[in-house]
Amino acid sequence: MLWAALLLDAQPSPQSPRNPQPTDAQRGLAVWCLQFTPRVALVDDAVLMEVEASARLFGGRRKLVARVREESESLGVSFLSWAPTSLGALALARAGVRNGFAKPLTELLDQLPMGAIGSVDVHAPTLARLGCRTLGQVRALPRGGLSRRFDKELLAAMDEAYGLRPSAYTWVSLPEEFHAKLELMSRVEHAPAILFGARRLLQQMCGWLAARRGGVAAFTLKWQHDAMRAKTAGQGGELTIRTAEPTRNLEHLSRLLAEHLAKVELLAPVGDLELLAIDVRSFEEKTPSLLPDAQEHSESLALVLERIAARLGPDKVLRPVLHEDHRMEWGVHWQDAAKALPRKTPPPSDLPQPSFMLLEPLPLAVRDNRPYFQGPLHLLSGPHRVEGGWWHRLPDDTGADRAQIVVRDYWVALSEHAGVLWVYQTRLANEDTSWHLQGSFA
Repeated sequence: MLWAALLLDAQPSPQSPRNPQPTDAQRGLAVWCLQFTPRVALVDDAVLMEVEASARLFGGRRKLVARVREESESLGVSFLSWAPTSLGALALARAGVRNGFAKPLTELLDQLPMGAIGSVDVHAPTLARLGCRTLGQVRALPRGGLSRRFDKELLAAMDEAYGLRPSAYTWVSLPEEFHAKLELMSRVEHAPAILFGARRLLQQMCGWLAARRGGVAAFTLKWQHDAMRAKTAGQGGELTIRTAEPTRNLEHLSRLLAEHLAKVELLAPVGDLELLAIDVRSFEEKTPSLLPDAQEHSESLALVLERIAARLGPDKVLRPVLHEDHRMEWGVHWQDAAKALPRKTPPPSDLPQPSFMLLEPLPLAVRDNRPYFQGPLHLLSGPHRVEGGWWHRLPDDTGADRAQIVVRDYWVALSEHAGVLWVYQTRLANEDTSWHLQGSFA
């Protein structure tokens, strides 16, 4: 078995009762742990999780241990220990021993003080009068005398720590909605400084999303003003952020939140934060690579555009959206990057498609019924007729709606100086024709 014990920064005082009520930070840490295993429990001042069955999913024991140790530090975990038993890992964590597999567990536990196990620490004064200072000395006492003189929890805890009996816990259940709170260590007067505490909440949310196999499309960060505030400041404020696509990438969410917080001005010092996931969707990470770690540290184009739009404004970042329209002017529309949702790709056209398009078609000269552009053009392929636009109406110079009807014959033409070009000939009601250059081939 592979058990992990995670201790938070805030430890209970020696006078505090055992089995205290879990704090918001402890519950948030437990929710974050659920992404690794469903076997997570709250015990005294720690969070325990058993990951033997799921270690292979995260690349084996060594990679899983390294990942949990690296990511848990930013969640306020002061010490992390691993051992074959749950209470053994907890005892080692309280004693400051990280690896419970370096030596036989019995040898490691025998050297620990009695305070490493809560059920033994309760009887520490009596055991001290019997000459006991370590768990090994307690274990050396006759079991019959221990069972008669002390409560049953002492022997049960010792047996669980040493692996002589299984542990039974009430496992933490994954909440249906994410809602986490955090009290800041000091009052914050500038909005960008909120990010330090908000990142911890974001990390908890990303762990919750990973456990649900989902991604967040919108989340809300709320803050409460300090009690000693001006009456005009109000109770607090909030900021709702929407993403272009569902994600659970912590770094992207943190950078996106930082860009929005840079534009916020706090009306009073802030002491408490609250994070809610308001739009959660199913999410499956995809990669075109056959190698599992090829895109581990890459960032998709949608995330990059979203971060730039948060800094410059959504109307400053545009991206093209394809439409099923053979008229070249309306085959591509430019929209806000945040609003341009992915659409179905139009079916491939039988017509040749140029590599480069002009913003406006260029009228061409005609000599001897042949179009000219840096010399006479030789028509290679065509005509490819495009007709339509009666359904598309736009206001003209007079303000009246006018159908954008297009009747054109497209040709692939060759110029001795300009290369292969994409030209068309308009066909009007009076049979007059005119030639235009609209693109070129690479």
